[in-house]
Amino acid sequence: MKLHEHEAKEVFAKAGIPVPRSFLALDAAAASQAATTIGFPCVLKSQVLMGGRGKAGLIRLVKDAPAAQEAALELFASPHGVHKLLVEEAVAIEREIYLSITVDPVAAEAVVLACAQGGVEIEELAATAPEKIFRESVSLSEGFLPFRARNLCMSLGLSGDLAKQAAAILDALWKCFRANDAELVEINPLFVTKSGTLIAGDGKLLIDDSSLFRQAGREAGRDYYDSDAAFEAAKEGIPYLQFDGDISLMCAGAGLTTVVYDLIVDEGGTVANYLEFGGPNYRKAVRAMELCLKNDPKVILIVTFGTIARADVMAEGITDAIARLKPKCPIIPCIRGTGEDKAVEMLRAAGLEPLFDTEEAVRKAVALAKGGYR
Repeated sequence: MKLHEHEAKEVFAKAGIPVPRSFLALDAAAASQAATTIGFPCVLKSQVLMGGRGKAGLIRLVKDAPAAQEAALELFASPHGVHKLLVEEAVAIEREIYLSITVDPVAAEAVVLACAQGGVEIEELAATAPEKIFRESVSLSEGFLPFRARNLCMSLGLSGDLAKQAAAILDALWKCFRANDAELVEINPLFVTKSGTLIAGDGKLLIDDSSLFRQAGREAGRDYYDSDAAFEAAKEGIPYLQFDGDISLMCAGAGLTTVVYDLIVDEGGTVANYLEFGGPNYRKAVRAMELCLKNDPKVILIVTFGTIARADVMAEGITDAIARLKPKCPIIPCIRGTGEDKAVEMLRAAGLEPLFDTEEAVRKAVALAKGGYR
């Protein structure tokens, strides 16, 4: 579960990490009032769960009340689904630093990352200049000991009071990481102000979904998801990814889905969504198809291969879903596995053409989506 910036900064502030003074606004009028209260210049930051907000124009520096009102109206009206703005004081910046803590799944340890170049895309920097990123591997049982903070501060070229501030922030960031069962905590950028203080300019906190039962009060609402369908799927416990193409996928297993996705792209098609139709969800055909239809797809492509998730049970659910929902788009089934012969009978009785080759199914789906299949 990824928190919004304002939520991450609330966690940081409680742990003692300095953050800019701010107000959360739910409409343009509140944002304009908050800007006047904070004073100018200030920053309006869209609270959406996407990277590259600045490049997308979703963060605005405003210098007076009319500019704040205009920017707030534009941000709330943007196509990115902005429902909240964090109105934050502008900081006089001398330089920027990157700090994060994440999990090394291979070593079963935490890794603390630091870079003297904050405000950059760390993945790009890791590829082009990995020597600029400093790492400290930390045993989860041992914890983040003070000497590791000192090592990182020296690597970043910090000394004196700045090094003390940075060490304290690293210690607090570690506590946030552990207390919140985090997969990632990140400050990017950590501002070094012209007055010689450190302050978190941005904040990310990603909580391990498996630990949410321990995180009281953490429940993902609609604004955590890309679409209504993704939100409803999450409430049903159905893994779902939202895209913006033409073909809805009901597939069993992430590996098979990845192959199908690549095949669709290779054929020149586009994917509207992926919905996990395997595992514990293979008896949820009606709900699964209902969620896919929310995308108004040109085709629904169903590709499965199951032993425990039985083909005949899936086929029965699909025919039931078609009878209930009466989809207007074509349904392409490629269902293999236990009970396959019975599945074929049921699908044909429902007027569907069962396919047995995934590539053939993909070609047909893409052709139908393009309007060229006969």
